[in-house]
Amino acid sequence: MRYARTVDGTHAYDNRGAATSSAPVAGLLLAAGGGRRLGGRPKALLEYRGRLLVEHAVGALRAGGCGAVHVVLGAVAGAVRERADLSGCVVVENRDWERGMGSSLRAGLASLAGSGAGAALVTLVDQPGIGAGAVARLVGAYRGPGSLAAASYGGRRGHPVLLGADRWADVADGAAGDRGARTYLRAHAAEVALVPCDDVAEPYDVDTEADLGRLG
Repeated sequence: MRYARTVDGTHAYDNRGAATSSAPVAGLLLAAGGGRRLGGRPKALLEYRGRLLVEHAVGALRAGGCGAVHVVLGAVAGAVRERADLSGCVVVENRDWERGMGSSLRAGLASLAGSGAGAALVTLVDQPGIGAGAVARLVGAYRGPGSLAAASYGGRRGHPVLLGADRWADVADGAAGDRGARTYLRAHAAEVALVPCDDVAEPYDVDTEADLGRLG
């Protein structure tokens, strides 16, 4: 894996080789958590249907129509890079992962700056029930760099979330703790296009030992 650059306290590793993509929507997978409520088992390395969760999530982003895929790692990042097949991805190491999801979102958006992507489609590694079908619907909601859309379940906003490039700076400014993009989305609720995904995805989280049964 080739060392690429350092951005805002993160290391970015370009694992794409010569591959490029003209697709306007880049996938941004947040996979940095340490799995505190799972006894310190990082969620990225949990297995789901014969693959690691991080591999499953990357596959969903690609199958759903994303071009470049950026993966933000944190806890045991070295072990994830060693065990997971992340070929074709840009891997971003968030040194501040313990500060919460907001730091990973900022790191991921920073890694996309200058990439040419018109939007980032944000997903979480601990939601394996959100697959290519939901990703494709959100990719279809892209309307340019000002785009702002989110999947909805029973009328409630969830993931994936589509963030147009013109919005990245303001989203990053409001991303703190575990709030991620929520502060920005609430402040701009009237602008968020809700995309119903109830029929193609299950938005459950794998957070605790009790949730592990969902992985099969």
